[in-house]
Amino acid sequence: MTEQKKPPYGIIAILFTGAFVAIFTQTLLNVALPSIMADLNIKDASTVQWLVTGYMLVNGILIPASAYFIQRYSNRSIFIVAMSLFSIGTLIAALSPTFGVLLAGRMIQASGSALMMPLLMNVMLAAFPVEKRGSAMGFFGLVMVVAPAIGPTLSGFIVEHYSWRVLFWIVLPIALISLALGAVKLKNLTFQDREITLDKASVILSSIGFGGVLYGFSSAGSMGWQTPAVYGTISVGLLALAIFIWRQLKLDKPLLQVRIYKYPMFALSSVISIALAMSMFSGMILMPIYVQTIKGISPIESGLLMLPGALLMGIMSPITGRLFDRFGARVLAIPGLAIVVITTFLFSQLSMETSFLQIMAIYTFRMFGISMVMMPVMTNGLNTLPIKSYPHGTAINNTLQQVSGAIGSAFLITLMNMRTESVAQDLAASGAAPESIMNSALLEGITYAFEISTLIAIAALLLALFIKKPARPVEEAEKEEVYKRTKVAESQ
Repeated sequence: MTEQKKPPYGIIAILFTGAFVAIFTQTLLNVALPSIMADLNIKDASTVQWLVTGYMLVNGILIPASAYFIQRYSNRSIFIVAMSLFSIGTLIAALSPTFGVLLAGRMIQASGSALMMPLLMNVMLAAFPVEKRGSAMGFFGLVMVVAPAIGPTLSGFIVEHYSWRVLFWIVLPIALISLALGAVKLKNLTFQDREITLDKASVILSSIGFGGVLYGFSSAGSMGWQTPAVYGTISVGLLALAIFIWRQLKLDKPLLQVRIYKYPMFALSSVISIALAMSMFSGMILMPIYVQTIKGISPIESGLLMLPGALLMGIMSPITGRLFDRFGARVLAIPGLAIVVITTFLFSQLSMETSFLQIMAIYTFRMFGISMVMMPVMTNGLNTLPIKSYPHGTAINNTLQQVSGAIGSAFLITLMNMRTESVAQDLAASGAAPESIMNSALLEGITYAFEISTLIAIAALLLALFIKKPARPVEEAEKEEVYKRTKVAESQ
C-alpha cells in the first residue's frame, strides 16, 4: 500500500457512505422484529431473531477472509461487488413475501456489508500518513458508532407510523447512489498481490470456527447454556478456531496473519478493545431491558434515551482523532476508561426510582468515555504494523469486535438471568408480594451484570497504563520497496 501525499477525500467519502449504510442496516431491524412477526405470521421469537443473528453470522464468517480479498483485488472491484450484493439483498428484503425470502435478503445484504468496514479502514490507512491517521480514523469512528446507534431509533419511529418494509426502501436508494458513484469515481489506492492464493481449508475452518462461536454465544441468552445447540456449536467452533490458528502459523501466505500478535502494542490494543466492547455492549443490551421492562418506557423512548450518547460519541470521534495525533493513545485512553469505570459502576446502582434524565446523563457520559478510547487504541495498534499487514490487522480487529460483542452480550445476559432467578427464589421464600418479585429480581440481575462489567472496564483501565506510542516498523527500506512496486504497477 502507498501513503498518499494528498488524501483522496472524494474516494473516501464514497467508501464512507457505503460503509455507513451497511453498518446502519445491521441494527435497523432490532425494534422492527415484533412487527415482522405479526406481518409474516411468525409464532416463535427465536425464529425472527435470525434476521439479526444471521446478519452477524455472515459478517463474522466473511470478515476474516477480507484480508485475502483486499490483497488480491482492487478496492474499486471490492466496493462494486460489495455494494451490488448489499443492494440486491436490500431489494429482495423489501419485496419479500415470506420470512424465508426476507432472511435470504438479509444474508445477501450481510455478505456485502462484511467487506465494507475492512475495506474502508485499509483505504484510510493507505491514504493518510501516520501523523494524520488519528484524525482520519476519528471520522471512521462515526461509521462504527453512530450508524448502529441511529438504526434502532429510526426503526422505532418508522415502524410506529409505516410498514417495516419502508426501512429497506429508505436504505436502497442510498446504496444505489453510492454504488453508481463508486463505479464512476473510485480509483485504486492499494497494492495488489496477484500471486496470492486463497487457502480453501482456512476458509472452511474460519467459517466453522467464527460461525460456531458467534452462533453459540448469540443463542445462549435465549436458548440457555444447557442446550446442545449452544454448547455443541461453541465447542466445535473453538476446536475449529484452534486448528485454524495452527494452520495460519504453518502457511507462508495465511488467510489471516496471526503472527502480527508479535507486535506488543497491537496485541495490547486487541485485548483492550475486547474488554471495552464487552463493557460497552453491557450498556446496549442491559439498558433497554431495564428501561422497558422495569421503568415501562416505550421502545422509541428507549432508543431516544441512548441517542444523545451515540451522537456525542460521533461528534467526539474526529476530535479524539486529532488529540491522538498530537498526544498519543495513552493520554486519551486512561481518562476515557476511568470515565467508563465510573459510569458503569453508577449503572450498577440503578433503582426503581432512578429518573429518565439520570439514566440518559450517565449513558451519555459513558459513551463520551468510550469515544476517548475506542479508535485511538485501535489506531495505535494498527500503526505498529508493517504496511503489508494492514489488511490482516483490520480483519482481525473487525472480527474480534463481532466475536467479543456476542460473547460479552451472552456472558452478561447469563449472569443477569442467574442472579434474577436466585433473587426471585429468595424473595418468594421470604413471602414477598408476587407482583413485586419479578421486577425486584430483574433489577438485581441487571445491577449485578453491571458490577461485573465494571470489573471488566477496570481490567481495561489497568492495561491502558502500558500503552506506548509504537516505533514504526516500516522504515526506509520497506517504503522504497513499496515505491518500486507502485512504479511497476503504474507502468503495467
